[in-house]
Amino acid sequence: MHDIKWIRENPKVFDEAMKKRGLGPVADEIIKHDKEKRKGISNLQELQHKTNALAKKIGELKAQKQNADDLIAESKELKAKIAEVKQREEQGEDVTEELVDGLLYTLPNILALDVPEGESEEDNVEIRRWGVLPSFDFHPKEHFDLGENLGLMDFEQTAKISGARFVTLKGQLARLERALANFMLDIHTKEFGYIEVSPPLLVKDNAVFGTAQLPKFETDLFKTTDGRWLIPTAEVSLTNMVRESIIEEEKLPLRFCAYTPCFRSEAGSAGKDTRGMIRQHQFSKVEIVSITTPEKSEEEHERLTNVAEEILKRLELPYRVMLLCSADTGFGSNKTYDIEVYLPGQLHYREISSCSNFGAFQARRMNARFRSKAQKENVFAHTLNGSALAVGRTIVAILENYQNQDGTIKIPKVLQPYMDGQELIG
Repeated sequence: MHDIKWIRENPKVFDEAMKKRGLGPVADEIIKHDKEKRKGISNLQELQHKTNALAKKIGELKAQKQNADDLIAESKELKAKIAEVKQREEQGEDVTEELVDGLLYTLPNILALDVPEGESEEDNVEIRRWGVLPSFDFHPKEHFDLGENLGLMDFEQTAKISGARFVTLKGQLARLERALANFMLDIHTKEFGYIEVSPPLLVKDNAVFGTAQLPKFETDLFKTTDGRWLIPTAEVSLTNMVRESIIEEEKLPLRFCAYTPCFRSEAGSAGKDTRGMIRQHQFSKVEIVSITTPEKSEEEHERLTNVAEEILKRLELPYRVMLLCSADTGFGSNKTYDIEVYLPGQLHYREISSCSNFGAFQARRMNARFRSKAQKENVFAHTLNGSALAVGRTIVAILENYQNQDGTIKIPKVLQPYMDGQELIG
């Protein structure tokens, strides 16, 4: 969400920022409605002030046993006007704060200055690569062929239970999933200072609104019969841990991590990645979240991205880091790095982590602030998050990069202690 005061003071800058997002000029419309809203608030406050003054005067006259009928009649008229104004607001006949906020809620975050302009993911910019691409003396298979041939990955029977875009992992692959989650959490908590959290998977409207999944991405979420939402990522639960709070500056940055299942309807993904584990309705992920000051925001973004990269380095999986262009940057993010792991079965890099800086965009929606010593006032915090990593896609990458000609899978060395020294899946 945006700061309406800043928009009033910088309308041209705001319109330029929205233009980079592919939107037309909007500042004038917002300012116009905001002016009407503030005028209405001022008029209402003036009526209430007059009513209070009359009530005081009536009380004084009554105490002196003087006639106050005229003032009482005037007071009733003012109260009727106040009731009329409030009724118009409730019925949407006046421009209210909800209308102005409704406009602001539909607008994406302002992009960082170094985000490249572009029209599609083809315009994303490669920042760096790491690792050596594997070479095989046979044609490498894709993960679903490897998993099904091992009898450890089941899509067909699972479809009878849950439908498409679900999978059942069995035996050694189920254990590999658990090993990966434990390995990732150990790295984050023991080496990088993240606090492990076991958060709720069901959240209320205000939680998904706070992290900007609502209202724009409602169709990508699953909703329960009692009005709660299944989390699409642990980002929702973790970031909302600071909603409606004021944090002491010396406690920042706050760093949280969590391993959870995630649920997405994948609306608009018809025909994409219909086979395999790349795009599922239910998947597991280790998420890392940071809450920090505006001054440390960019530095924390680089750190968070490096933490996600470190997992791939330890697993010896080749990857590249992409800076997303304006068209590909998410609605709430002001800057995003995608980490893409190489999949030899596809001969292609695929996203395994997305690390984003949201600036104050989410914090303003959640009313999450900190006591700034420099400004001597409460300031909106900056929030960041990243996948570190998507566990299912990490399994995909291990299967394809560590495959043998006979269909067995070598286990990365760093994971072997988590699997009782096992070196091979077969």
